[in-house]
Amino acid sequence: MKEFKLNPDFAIADELALRGLFEATHALAVQKCQDSLGKHAQEFIRRSPFLCIGTQSPDGKADVSPRGDPVGFVKILDERTLAIPDRPGNNRLDSLVNILANPNVGLLFIIPGFDDTLRVNGQASLTTDPDLLQSMSVNDRAPKLAIVVEVNEVFLHCAKAFRRSHLWDPGHFQDRSEMPSLVKIILDQTTGAPSDENEMRKIDADLEDAYKRTLY
Repeated sequence: MKEFKLNPDFAIADELALRGLFEATHALAVQKCQDSLGKHAQEFIRRSPFLCIGTQSPDGKADVSPRGDPVGFVKILDERTLAIPDRPGNNRLDSLVNILANPNVGLLFIIPGFDDTLRVNGQASLTTDPDLLQSMSVNDRAPKLAIVVEVNEVFLHCAKAFRRSHLWDPGHFQDRSEMPSLVKIILDQTTGAPSDENEMRKIDADLEDAYKRTLY
């Protein structure tokens, strides 16, 4: 594939040039932004089994991480504070390390079947408060820590992206088998995947077994 290079003649370099491409922001788009969790935002969060958290590393590199659990896994501590349990993962700890260096985070809450999403921005901190962690136990297993977010910006995002993508439409679902498995992709990119199909199937099966044993 030929390397792409941006033509500087068409680059947008400042906010004035950017805003010149668009109509003025609708008044409601500005007014809808709240500084705390109202009743509708709280209800949305209680229904959500999934969110993405955006963080930034000390050297300015952006990162987005998915978080999922049973419906309502994010605890609403008060109108300005949320707590997100940190479940077992790959132990890269990218988001957590980033939060220690830069507490500013962005959250996107998603509810299956809903085309609108909830955006929450704020400052995060990490805690091992045993009472809080115990309250977020699943299958009698408490998380090792929680991400506590002090909320300063909340608003619902419109449905256009989900409508355009047909995200929840089964008629647009793709066949996962048309791409290699997760493990094979990673092995292809690193040490190399085994050529023997039976060996590869065993590695895939081991991952599925690990999912069952280590979700919590």
